[in-house]
Amino acid sequence: MADFRDLFTRLGGEIRVINLGLESFAETLEAMGVPVLHVQWSPPAGGDPERARLLSLLDDEDGS
Repeated sequence: MADFRDLFTRLGGEIRVINLGLESFAETLEAMGVPVLHVQWSPPAGGDPERARLLSLLDDEDGS
């Protein structure tokens, strides 16, 4: 992967990252010395749109 430290410097200082999902992205940035907060995340219902729609009906408080 390209070394983006020069770009970070040109952007005006320290870059801090919140990484959602893809842990290898966080690991690459950490190896470059970038502070990273990694959050394990995956789309609801495994990314299946129909299952996500059905789950949203369960979560719908007003019943509409």
